[in-house]
Amino acid sequence: MEAVDFTKYPAEIQSAANKYEDFIRARLEPDLTQVIADRDAVYNRMSEYLKLKTHIETIRSQNLDELETKVDLGSNFYAKAFVPDTEFLFVNVGFGFHLQMTLREADEFIDQKVKHMEK
Repeated sequence: MEAVDFTKYPAEIQSAANKYEDFIRARLEPDLTQVIADRDAVYNRMSEYLKLKTHIETIRSQNLDELETKVDLGSNFYAKAFVPDTEFLFVNVGFGFHLQMTLREADEFIDQKVKHMEK
């Protein structure tokens, strides 16, 4: 934020302007930074759910009974994975919990979760 020169204004206006500038720098800017970080985290989670929805649609459209894929182990380190049965999958429902769901259940859950996250 660019500072405005208030030296040409009366002392009481300079004082009030300085108080507002201090408040903006000390309180509002950090709050805005935190809100933006929180928003980005929500967008990242939404993106992961939408990727899963795309994978579910691929499994359905190609009638895959089994699947070979790569799994992100963290820090963009991937390992090959083989899924012998695509009837069920585990979905992260939050707070570190994963639930086993059918493709239809996962699809419905994702729709509800993304709708909730958009609020």
